[in-house]
Amino acid sequence: MDELDSAIITYLQTDARQTNRDLARTLGIAPSTCLERVRTLRERGVITGFHASVSLTALNRDVQAMLHVQVRPLSRQVIDGFKAYALSLPEVLSVFVVAGGDDFLVHVAVPSVDSLHAFLMDKFSGRREIAGFRSSVIYQHVGKTTIEPLTD
Repeated sequence: MDELDSAIITYLQTDARQTNRDLARTLGIAPSTCLERVRTLRERGVITGFHASVSLTALNRDVQAMLHVQVRPLSRQVIDGFKAYALSLPEVLSVFVVAGGDDFLVHVAVPSVDSLHAFLMDKFSGRREIAGFRSSVIYQHVGKTTIEPLTD
């Protein structure tokens, strides 16, 4: 990746809906060059997609939590099965397979604390591969909107 690739990534993360012509104008390059660079970044897997940011509040999902989950037995089959199960649930936003005391962190968003409790009781407590879980309610969530390449 060179400086132009980094600039393309930065501008697309700021506004992925801008036209190729506008992006090229911002970067001071020809539209054909810009189009080819973006195409190459996608082919190399640097750009993996373009997404709309959605308000969880507008979708009546005001309560977010991180669920710390331990599964047993620890095997590839159990890990893959739980991952697939969790991702199939509409309340789940992300699933992280982690090392340490927990095997998974599951990020969920639900309408209320009562909904979170019902989710845990109905969707987690009866699963035989789950050896234990606990929840941490998220008061605030802030994330970066732009990720920059690291240089050595």
